[in-house]
Amino acid sequence: MTIEVGSKLPEVTLFRATADGPEAVNTKEFFAGRKVVVFAVPGAFTPTCSAKHLPGFVANAEAIKAKGVDEIVCLASNDAFVMNAWAKAENAGDNITMLSDGDLAFVSKTGLELDLTGRGLGKRANRFAMIVDDGKVTDLAVEEPGAFDVSNAETVLGKL
Repeated sequence: MTIEVGSKLPEVTLFRATADGPEAVNTKEFFAGRKVVVFAVPGAFTPTCSAKHLPGFVANAEAIKAKGVDEIVCLASNDAFVMNAWAKAENAGDNITMLSDGDLAFVSKTGLELDLTGRGLGKRANRFAMIVDDGKVTDLAVEEPGAFDVSNAETVLGKL
């Protein structure tokens, strides 16, 4: 079952890169008391993800945060090291927090998993965007496979 607007996020462990190596991020603690935009991509360095999805959020980060958003998160099924390298390659800087869901803990529990096994990519995060307020989903836009219409930065900005 896919998570819905009004649902609380599952408590799982994600990871982010630090100078000392991957750091565990508990979702319950991370989202508590804050407004966060989360967008997910099937994979770092993949065509739509690198050409459109992440760059759109980098370009619109200031405008999104001006609408009361505390943090913007990019979630992918890649490991924290790949996420860190991708952030550097795309000049995400401090505007976007890159979180790894390499074990698919988050996307599995939210029903937002995408099976690309037959295409050589395995199981991944589906492309989506959500607005989360104090751990509760207030908006959710999930893309159809291969589409990039409802989870882009401009659409999210219009919903804030």
